[in-house]
Amino acid sequence: MTFTNDMGSEEELYEDFRSCNHNYGHLGGGGEQLAINELISDGSVVYAEALWDHVTMDDQELGFKVGSVIEVMDATNKEWWWGRILENEGWFPASFVRLRVNQDEPMEDYLIKMEDGRENEGSGVSCRPGVGQTNWDQMRTNVINEIINTEKDYIKHLKDICEGYIKQCRKRADMFTEDQLKTIFGNIEDIYKFQKIFLKVLEKKLNKDLPHLSEIGSCFLEFQTDFQIYSEYCNNHPSACTELSKLTKVSKYLYFFEACRLLQKMIDISLEGFLLTPVQKICKYPLQLAELLKYTHPQHRDFQDVGAALSAMKNVARLINERKRRLENVDKIAQWQSAIEEWEGEDILVRSSELIHSGELTKISLPQAKSLQRMFFLFDHQLVFCKKDLLRRDILYYRGQINMDGMEVLDVEDGKDRDFNISVKNAFKLRSKASDEVHLFCAKKPEQKQCWLQAFKDERRQVQLDQETGFAISEAQKKQAMQNLSKAQHPGKQKAVNRSYYDFLMRQKHPTLSANLPQQQVFVLAEPKRKPSNFWQNISRLTPFKK
Repeated sequence: MTFTNDMGSEEELYEDFRSCNHNYGHLGGGGEQLAINELISDGSVVYAEALWDHVTMDDQELGFKVGSVIEVMDATNKEWWWGRILENEGWFPASFVRLRVNQDEPMEDYLIKMEDGRENEGSGVSCRPGVGQTNWDQMRTNVINEIINTEKDYIKHLKDICEGYIKQCRKRADMFTEDQLKTIFGNIEDIYKFQKIFLKVLEKKLNKDLPHLSEIGSCFLEFQTDFQIYSEYCNNHPSACTELSKLTKVSKYLYFFEACRLLQKMIDISLEGFLLTPVQKICKYPLQLAELLKYTHPQHRDFQDVGAALSAMKNVARLINERKRRLENVDKIAQWQSAIEEWEGEDILVRSSELIHSGELTKISLPQAKSLQRMFFLFDHQLVFCKKDLLRRDILYYRGQINMDGMEVLDVEDGKDRDFNISVKNAFKLRSKASDEVHLFCAKKPEQKQCWLQAFKDERRQVQLDQETGFAISEAQKKQAMQNLSKAQHPGKQKAVNRSYYDFLMRQKHPTLSANLPQQQVFVLAEPKRKPSNFWQNISRLTPFKK
């Protein structure tokens, strides 16, 4: 999201848009919107690209798919624009599109893409023959300028947050605790320090005389691990929105935040809007790199690095999304445990945050070698088993858990087992690495056995990945999960914690970046939210979070 041009004159904004040095979106009611309408009035054609699918809900709406190119015909309304695709016209949400970086690029390129499918990702070759070298270089220059300029704008906003808000909040111990500030701002100060370093390295790679020759791909490769710092921030963001929503209901906090904004001479956007910027920023990088690769010749010295950087930043986005999904599972795990009768020992969340697999098995343990039918739930680090109620089969009773960190999994052939001295079929064992503890399990079918063997491999792989990436559920997040559970069990007292977050996102401005990336699902963090799902209210209590 780029705000800088809101502070400039309309004439400067108009010229910036004309020269395509920036990527403008839909900061409704601001100078950008006025500039778009001025261009349309002057007879210029303005194109936007779809960031997400838009399924029409009305005859007057314009439907489109990700990557569709829309001719913007009227941007007067800040929420809904009027546009045209081929012969179809209609209204569409401004938050679902971004304006093209290269407005001068012929429309024929996009018509060919719509007919023949997208060009091969990573090829760096335009699907339209006859593009002149000068035009190609100018387009690459435009994208590089966009990357550098948006980076500078972003640094300024991070500085405004750290110096304009956090610094002032720390002076008011009577209004804010350190825990509150940590909840509201997360690790944004660490992000600010990192981004300043990244910008310096990026600027060193910029060829000021011939920007199209700049080799910036290596910068992203050098810092690809450091970008994982955004994971903590994105995971904390819903809690930040909830905390801010509570505080701003009190007038003195509302006035205080506004005073901070005015003192820092920040643009007219709420603190919530500023705090969304890092979430959107990490989603922008793959989109920008995809655009850069598109205008980079395979013979360019930067071609290989840009392609590798695109893959690296996609992986960063995927990792962040995966961590966000894992944190969302925390609430579901807490719900699951609350449904288990006679639970004993530590909570499942103390060690686990992911359900890997579940199903019914026959468990046989020494010394009696007694067979017991049990429901098993394989989490990371532990295997929990429960007994079904004899009359009500939807009720489970806790019967124990096995520490998977100290176990090895052994495949057992059909026939007589020497350890248990019984005949088995579709069996496998869990054997302790440090003691004589051993458990024998039998599935009903061979395919079920294979699913379990694969699940145990997945569990170990998940544990190893968490160790490598440093993923862990904080005590605060576990505590919040239990609080959410308590509210869910008392619906009359429940506050709309999640709803406020969805409503907030719907009110925010959307990132204005290229949609030239087919796997848009990895950018769900900044995607406009639809109605919250009631899935977990309707699904069976036995499998409240089963994949």
